[in-house]
Amino acid sequence: MTEQTGNVALVTGAARGIGRATVARLASAGWRVVALDRCADDPNVSYPLASRAELTALAEAWPGVVLDVAADVRDTEALRDAVALAEREFGGVTAAIAAASVIAGGTPVWETSDGDWDALLDIGVRGVANLARATVPGMLDAGYGRFIALASAAAHRGLWHLGAYSAAKHAVVGLIKGLAADLRGSGVCAVAVSPGSTDTPMLAATARLYDLPSVTEFAQHQLIERILDPEEIAAVLHWLCGAESAALTGSVVHADGGFTG
Repeated sequence: MTEQTGNVALVTGAARGIGRATVARLASAGWRVVALDRCADDPNVSYPLASRAELTALAEAWPGVVLDVAADVRDTEALRDAVALAEREFGGVTAAIAAASVIAGGTPVWETSDGDWDALLDIGVRGVANLARATVPGMLDAGYGRFIALASAAAHRGLWHLGAYSAAKHAVVGLIKGLAADLRGSGVCAVAVSPGSTDTPMLAATARLYDLPSVTEFAQHQLIERILDPEEIAAVLHWLCGAESAALTGSVVHADGGFTG
């Protein structure tokens, strides 16, 4: 699965879940990766976020191939510093993957707190825009690049007591479509990926919002009748990072096991 050595990715939300699986997938395919995660909890998020130790362990598994950066996607300058690191060590970013996200809610829209809205929009939407601010200029200079953001099946179907989350993920889809239009003819492409229920700590947190005993309860919504593995979404993201994916710019890839089918 090894590819050409000029491929360099910046992945946010990299310490666990889909982000972590994507870093491992790319590294195993010959990519060099800057893996970025906040590595700290957030007062507006009700469950523990990824730790510094998790991110460090990922980089240690791929010495010289994966560089770990503890930074918040709400901090555009920190993202620009991560891009500068990629340029110094690897020659520049050819693919950016916005995988950082949180879940919040568990109440009707009219009872959703300001803190929940802040977490969902600032991390899940503005964090994507901030990554674009940091990475797209360099891709434009190079005349080539791939920008990929994780949306969700919830962007396309309203979910009970998760209206704010659906709104945030729907905004990601709109952001990507607008970004793709701005990138018209540049050689830089933008795509959204909407996973279904995937076996991650965030899905476990969602189950707790619903007072469910297990994430397997979500499998009934998917035509494959099981929860997706993060590696399955990582395989989709890996392909989208390649040159063959240009026809999908401005599109949404529904990697949801039939959730919205």
